[in-house]
Amino acid sequence: MNPTPPMRSRGAGLLHRFHTRFLIFAAVAIIVVGLSAGLALARGKAASIGTGVVVIETKLAYENGAAAGTGMVLTSSGEILTNNHVIDGATNIKVVVPGTGHSYTARVVGYDVSADVAVLQASNASNLKTVSIGNSSTLKVGEAVTATGNAEGTGSLTTTSGEITGLARAITVSDDQGGTESLRGLIETNSQLEPGDSGGPLLNAAGRVVGMDTAASTGSGYGYRQLASTDSYAIPINTAVALATQIEAGKASSAVHIGATAFLGVDVSSNGDGSSGALIGSAVANGAASKAGLVAGDVITSIDGRTVSSPTSLGAILQTEKAGARISITYLDTSGATNTTTVTLASGPPQ
Repeated sequence: MNPTPPMRSRGAGLLHRFHTRFLIFAAVAIIVVGLSAGLALARGKAASIGTGVVVIETKLAYENGAAAGTGMVLTSSGEILTNNHVIDGATNIKVVVPGTGHSYTARVVGYDVSADVAVLQASNASNLKTVSIGNSSTLKVGEAVTATGNAEGTGSLTTTSGEITGLARAITVSDDQGGTESLRGLIETNSQLEPGDSGGPLLNAAGRVVGMDTAASTGSGYGYRQLASTDSYAIPINTAVALATQIEAGKASSAVHIGATAFLGVDVSSNGDGSSGALIGSAVANGAASKAGLVAGDVITSIDGRTVSSPTSLGAILQTEKAGARISITYLDTSGATNTTTVTLASGPPQ
């Protein structure tokens, strides 16, 4: 007689099925939670805006004009590196991210006129794509580069290719207002720059920024916004970034100006008779100078005891002042008499 087979516990079978079903449900729940977390993270980490290169548009109210240039995004919150001459004289600055529909008003954080470097801050900007900074100290003649910028001020970005043809170059540049400056330590390239490219990146083969497009040959000198031929120049990015870092830290110097620009509100020129001083050609209505009684024909000879020998020295002195400061101006009136007046400087466009 065969022994009776052992009876299988029904309860044990149900418990086994319960455990299996519970594990399946638990696995599904974990997957759902994981997907939800991933979607939430994706929503919270939106794609960066733009390419890191922006268009800069300015209005020059005191000159009844406008200008355009290019800038490079240093931080996702809208810190922009550009040339000082791009924002020189600007009473209104707008930063546009091409092809995205995003644009921002911008203020000047600071600038260095002699080095032609400026830093802007785009208002209420966030999640902007930044440029990738390279090392300009390792560049070699013959190295391939590309230049990107707002050529001809069209509002869109174009790129030209070339190679480095020289290093540590020194040139004298002229702007579209007849002024001249000397720039040193520049990168020379045959990548053709055009008006509006100023402030844009010069990129190496790896796509990293090694320079900031600045000037180009016109056949009669070197101009900022004039049509280029074959010689173009860029500020080494190591130099530009070092100055940007100083500006961001709020460290003013004899060359670096931080914050709003002190505004006297006069148009000046050299004296026709060759004497020192700055001859006032016109004064802005209700501006700082006119409120203090200065008029066309007066010659400014000193500010707070510092001699004003020329229009250039007047600008250099004012660059060291802050908007809202009270200064003492000594001047010769149209009759040749010496006078002194106190002026409260307004806030105006960068120099």
